[in-house]
Amino acid sequence: MKALVEAKSISVSVGSRCLLQKVDLTLSAGEIVTVIGPNGAGKTTLVKVIVGLRKADTGTVSVKQGTRIGYMPQRLHIDQNLPITVKRFLQLAGQSERAIELTLAEVGISHLLLSPMQAVSGGEMQRILLARALLRNPHLLVLDEPVQGVDIAGQSELYELISSIRDRRQCGVLMVSHDLHLVMAQTDTVVCLNHHVCCHGHPEQVSHDPAFIELFGRQHSQSLAIYQHDHDHDHTINGDIVRDSRSKLNG
Repeated sequence: MKALVEAKSISVSVGSRCLLQKVDLTLSAGEIVTVIGPNGAGKTTLVKVIVGLRKADTGTVSVKQGTRIGYMPQRLHIDQNLPITVKRFLQLAGQSERAIELTLAEVGISHLLLSPMQAVSGGEMQRILLARALLRNPHLLVLDEPVQGVDIAGQSELYELISSIRDRRQCGVLMVSHDLHLVMAQTDTVVCLNHHVCCHGHPEQVSHDPAFIELFGRQHSQSLAIYQHDHDHDHTINGDIVRDSRSKLNG
């Protein structure tokens, strides 16, 4: 099956500063790929190249024909003096009131429909931006630091929501995060980026990679829980499938 998006040898520089160097990334329908790395590693730059908001100096991005992309930016500034409700903000995406209501229900914030945008919390704002991206009915959902400004408990809930959206819609999800610990149980593939791809693979594989340990420290690596998909099997550190004994008991 053809990938939804395939980025090959993406390089971006600003003056003498290298932001990305020969970065490859592939993502298929129904897959969650998370790009992690320290601040300034080029994560947002890579996302902007993939969605067409920034041009790479070299390399190519191929998007499967007909693919709709829903993009959630890292930040969105709303003028505090601009009187706009959540409903009106989402109407700017060109969708019907019914579509807006259904999408707000999907992300768990139906009660905010008539609230002023300036009055919502950080976690609520992220769900509003997620709803805006979902209104495009995307085949590919691109989320740049979707838990920005959300407390730890809220971050876990938001990552679980994103995973359930993937399961329900079978869309591909490209997500940026700075913390593997939080996204570990909700992602299929991790790309560790520090201007170039340091390592990539299943989360538990990446967490033991020397390049990851060099970037984040051995203590951070050892603190990570054993990765488990929310289905009837687990993976070894090398990504091989191991059947869950619970499925045998239940089956």
